[in-house]
Amino acid sequence: MVDNQFIEIYGEYLRDESRQVGTAESITFAKSEEDIINAIKENASKKNQITTQGARTGLAASAVPFGGHILNLSRMNKVVGARYDEKKDRFFLRVQPGILLTEIRKYLLNKSFLTEGWCEESLNALNHMKKGEWFYSTDPTEASASIGGMVACNASGAKSFRYGSTRDHIESLRIVLADGDVLSIKRGQVFAEYGKFELTTEKGRKITGELPSYIMPKVKKNTSGYHNEPNMDMIDLFIGSDGTLGVISEIEIELSKQQSAAWGLTIFMPDEDSALDLVRALRGEKIFDNMEPLKLNPSAIEFFSHNALCMLREQQRTNPAFASIQEIKESYHTGIYTEIEADSNEEIWEGIKNLGSVIERLGGDEDATWVANNHTSLEKLHAFRHACPECVNMQIDNIKKTYPSITKLGTDMSVPDEKLKQVMKMYNEELAENNLYAVIFGHVGNNHLHVNTIPRNMDEYHRAKELYSKWAEKIAAMGGAVSAEHGVGKLKVPFLQKMFSEEELNEMRDLKVVFDPEQLFNRGTIFPYVECKEAI
Repeated sequence: MVDNQFIEIYGEYLRDESRQVGTAESITFAKSEEDIINAIKENASKKNQITTQGARTGLAASAVPFGGHILNLSRMNKVVGARYDEKKDRFFLRVQPGILLTEIRKYLLNKSFLTEGWCEESLNALNHMKKGEWFYSTDPTEASASIGGMVACNASGAKSFRYGSTRDHIESLRIVLADGDVLSIKRGQVFAEYGKFELTTEKGRKITGELPSYIMPKVKKNTSGYHNEPNMDMIDLFIGSDGTLGVISEIEIELSKQQSAAWGLTIFMPDEDSALDLVRALRGEKIFDNMEPLKLNPSAIEFFSHNALCMLREQQRTNPAFASIQEIKESYHTGIYTEIEADSNEEIWEGIKNLGSVIERLGGDEDATWVANNHTSLEKLHAFRHACPECVNMQIDNIKKTYPSITKLGTDMSVPDEKLKQVMKMYNEELAENNLYAVIFGHVGNNHLHVNTIPRNMDEYHRAKELYSKWAEKIAAMGGAVSAEHGVGKLKVPFLQKMFSEEELNEMRDLKVVFDPEQLFNRGTIFPYVECKEAI
């Protein structure tokens, strides 16, 4: 029975940025680990399923409840400690899961930490930090994402080309399990041995189990199901697990040191094929026999399709919100954005001085490039980069006024390096065959592109969904991943079934039952809920 009063008061917590809307009977706004423990124990005693939420910026509906209880962590939003490893010059922050990426950035830029309750070691660590000296390198497009949500889906973003995904920057986790016990796990301390593992909770309970037998695809970005390697560090199992194994109550993140110089370049090429060859060159691949590879070490390599540029150009003409973006000339066909960081401008220039020759030899115009080498001009290029998803969201919201059932349709799939041109050919040809309009943008350096179909009616919406399902199967056959950075959530469950066999999915389900015997956490996420013998 629908509780209209609950919906009226808490309706916003029934949805996330996927534009999906769910149902729930109750909600808790935890402010501490103890609150999480109490909420889990209370709901476990009633066998209520529990959906964990952070900032609800996810695109895979992980935070959308399908009944039961909502455990919202947005009020657990503090930095609770710091640690500096002087010998290795490494800096770490301990944070609660609900803190936003924007808040972390603000604290680091201004060194404005709220240190109430910090221990002496944490306070002393701040003496080794200057304003703006360190940064957190994981940079999803949605900067209002919570750190807990980023861990849950192993988020990445543009700078993952150089800095990797969330997993590469997590040092320790505290996780509340289904019985209210707490698992504290630190990187480098507990490893699986030939696929078998043993973990010990704070109350001394031993958790033993076996990892699945499937092999992860050899791609640079992947959040498709539980991370799995025979002798892996066990902390990596929980990163990217979409909140299905336990509730994260504390996270220790590693920071990166800010370099002195940063340049951004948006390069416009005459066609898509030459743009993809430019990507290969930026990655350091040798594309001309008589020219040495570029030595740039970019932090980001991003792609903007012809349709994406046309969409932005139209918004510039009609929407004042996009007026500050630099002019996109009619002659610009396909765009590539790259960002390069180093200890000096001279070092960057040394790396890019051959780039102009590469652009010219690929048929481009060196002058058709936006260059930014200071904070203000870089922010303009960042605004351009973020404008694409904003425009897509605006268009989907407008279409929903006529067709409320329509949701955002964007791929989140990645392929190995050698399959980049093949997958782009597939996208373009099959969109045209199905008479579907789409814009393509994203992290091309990692062969990870977001194909955003903008359906004009329900028929196009259903055809696009069917096409995405076919793509998932084809990308899995290429050795790719059906989810690269947004997690599987609830929306991409059918895609994961194209990538893994039923036997392999059951291995994931068996692994979940080891930690969550009643399958209470985020039910319906990663794989459909099926009652197991252990859960009866």
